Amino acid sequence: MARAGVTRLAVTSPPNVTWLTGFDGSTACAVVEPDRVVLVTDRRYAEAATALAADGAMSLVLVEQTYDETLASLIAAGAAPAGIEAGHLTVQRQRWLAAVLAAGGRGHGALVPTMDVIEAGRLVKDAWEIERLREAGRRISAVAIGALADLAPGQREQDVAQALEAGLRRAGFTRPAFDTIVASGPRAALPHGRASDRTMAAGDLVVLDFGGVYGGYCVDLTRTVVLGAPTAEAARVHGAVAEAQQAAIAALAPGVAVSEVDQAARAVLARHGLADRFVHGTGHGLGLEVHEAPRVGPARPAPHAPLPGTVVLPDVLAAGMVVTIEPGAYIPGWGGVRIEDDLLVTATGAEWLTRVPVMLSVH
Repeated sequence: MARAGVTRLAVTSPPNVTWLTGFDGSTACAVVEPDRVVLVTDRRYAEAATALAADGAMSLVLVEQTYDETLASLIAAGAAPAGIEAGHLTVQRQRWLAAVLAAGGRGHGALVPTMDVIEAGRLVKDAWEIERLREAGRRISAVAIGALADLAPGQREQDVAQALEAGLRRAGFTRPAFDTIVASGPRAALPHGRASDRTMAAGDLVVLDFGGVYGGYCVDLTRTVVLGAPTAEAARVHGAVAEAQQAAIAALAPGVAVSEVDQAARAVLARHGLADRFVHGTGHGLGLEVHEAPRVGPARPAPHAPLPGTVVLPDVLAAGMVVTIEPGAYIPGWGGVRIEDDLLVTATGAEWLTRVPVMLSVH
């Protein structure tokens, strides 16, 4: 907050509210003051929120009229301007809050746009978060192993997706982390090919990409297999992607730029003639959101001076970060391969959170 030039911050991003307070109800916001955090929610959640605030680590305010009226009152009660999350607060809500504060004599400057203040704190996971992600990794790995054993020609993509999601529920996940991807045959060339009515056939490449939310934290896993005997081309592409993933994982270490990890994967695929078939980043951060910082991708052009209120997120890895490594190669009209695992960056390298055999075929 000091780097962003604010001493008070209105937090409206639901994952950021959860990270600050532990509250995971559907509606809430928070205000970070110099000496306290104030959780704002409504009476539907009074009992749960009161229990969270019982130890005195934060204050609780229940909404009487509307959330924005309550938020405006809290902002107006302090002398210093309040930062707002520019990436999460809509223009309409910002204008309304500014007008209410101006009508109360606060005038221009009562609201200061900020970016990535809370996200900067979420980058490195603490011991409690790491253990939760470890357990989530163990559970999704078991679901994946079972799903691969059951995979067979004659199944519809939609049926496989439903079975995966049912497996997540049985394993203790509260919900999928995103729309489950099952893409077979030529559809495997679609990086985000949602499950369709297509019936899988012998010889098909099948991409299974699914994730789950366990105790509020997200994990994400992808395997690509062939139903039956693979062709030489399937073996070539699959082997290249597996090699690229191993190279990227070997590059993970504190102090390493995320672009170096990405380049490690791209160099392998380029050596196999597949550079132009890798159409996305090598990975992304995991935590309360399934896609969060850091972004593991190519180096971006040097930015201009950051806007006031912006906390610049680091582009190098640190121990405690959790990322996916998921290179892929996609050939329109033929199919594609992606292999993804979740890794914890440690002081000496990386720890695998997901452990599923990287197999080429299932029978």
